[in-house]
Amino acid sequence: MNHKMAVACRVLLGLIFLAAGANGLLVVFKLTPVLPTSPKAMEFFKLEYLLILEKVSEFICGILLITNRFVPLSLSVLAPIIVNILGFHLFEDPKMLPLALLLIVLEAYLVWVYRRHFAGILTSKAKMTEDA
Repeated sequence: MNHKMAVACRVLLGLIFLAAGANGLLVVFKLTPVLPTSPKAMEFFKLEYLLILEKVSEFICGILLITNRFVPLSLSVLAPIIVNILGFHLFEDPKMLPLALLLIVLEAYLVWVYRRHFAGILTSKAKMTEDA
């Protein structure tokens, strides 16, 4: 049961970011997005490279989560994006706050499930390898 829950959460998070990334890339290419975009969020992306960087990251991480490849890396890349999504919807655009909270819950659960893969980055005094 626990394994099925983790797979479902991983795929759901992947689908959300795959869709958000693809939708944002439509905006980059001046096409009509399939899903509605937040006008307030688009104000933050006046510098188009920020939108491109975020949406490409979301799209790639979405694919990686769905295909079960580089999951800890994807979770690490998405973590600051999710925190910013939460902050944005808490303070600027509360209509999508439930989705932001869902992202936080999915991310936190998956980080817990994959916690042994994060053990190395939580070392307070890391030693260099001999060949460095």
